[in-house]
Amino acid sequence: MPVGRSRCFALRAFCAIAVSAVAGVFGPPAPASQASAAVAAGGAGSNTPSTLDVFAGPALVRDLEVMTFNLRYGSTRQPNSWAQRRSVMRTLLTTEQPDLIGTQEGLVTQLRDVESDLGARYDYIGTGREGGTRGEFTAIFYDSTRLSPLENRHFWLSDTPEVVASNTWGGGSIRMVTWVRFLDLATGGQFYAVNTHLDNVSDYARQRSAALIRDRLAALTPKLPIVLTGDFNTPAQPDNAVYNLLVNQAGYRDTWTTAPARNAGYGTFHDYRPPLAGGPRIDWILVTRGITVLASVINRYAGGAQFPSDHLPVQARLRLQ
Repeated sequence: MPVGRSRCFALRAFCAIAVSAVAGVFGPPAPASQASAAVAAGGAGSNTPSTLDVFAGPALVRDLEVMTFNLRYGSTRQPNSWAQRRSVMRTLLTTEQPDLIGTQEGLVTQLRDVESDLGARYDYIGTGREGGTRGEFTAIFYDSTRLSPLENRHFWLSDTPEVVASNTWGGGSIRMVTWVRFLDLATGGQFYAVNTHLDNVSDYARQRSAALIRDRLAALTPKLPIVLTGDFNTPAQPDNAVYNLLVNQAGYRDTWTTAPARNAGYGTFHDYRPPLAGGPRIDWILVTRGITVLASVINRYAGGAQFPSDHLPVQARLRLQ
């Protein structure tokens, strides 16, 4: 079995039954009681198969499962407060058990909740965009039984990327990048995990941010495979300037479009409304060449009428060479 991951290798019949508790990916969202019962049987490490397992079959030991997920910051405002969403988030994450999660918008208390809910195997690396524990994070969660961090840095998306909380391109908010160089304990290989959240107001700021990310990642040493996750706040399509810069010019591969197996496409920002089939995909997982993309899913799990966030998580199964 994959290191640090509990997967379903049971009979096909069991897996079919378990689909309804996995994520509402193939039909209506599962009732909260049904999904919660599945996780309550064991939480992280339970025998409930992940969405990728159900869709693409069990992972091999060397396969790396990645998620990008805008958590929606932990507001107390109802409806959809963090207190209302936390148990649904817990069910989703402990069922999926990604090896790596690039998160956006998490506040420090919210991230501590997520870390606690994921269980002892998981840790995260991140800093508040306003410095220290202040403001939203672009935190990277990882399964410590699978991945060991060797180096990490943060930089801000501005003309002065080393200046904490800098914002010089007219963006509506401070924006930043967190990256970690990991040792994969299952394969002995290394790679960079890079996570970001681009501006939701200024297209100019998004384009400048994408160019800075391209240049900074190209300068990383040693040269290793890169997994870039984020809420890019702009649709993943060839005529989009940010997408064009990162995919067509810089050569990153979009795991969604290149996956040989993927589920139905939905807009990844739904604002707590029914997800839109074929809608804009603003949350991406990009990889450098040399990483094999095996499968990708957009996860529509909800606990009854309660979504865990106003975004849908995007997941990919990868194999690093």
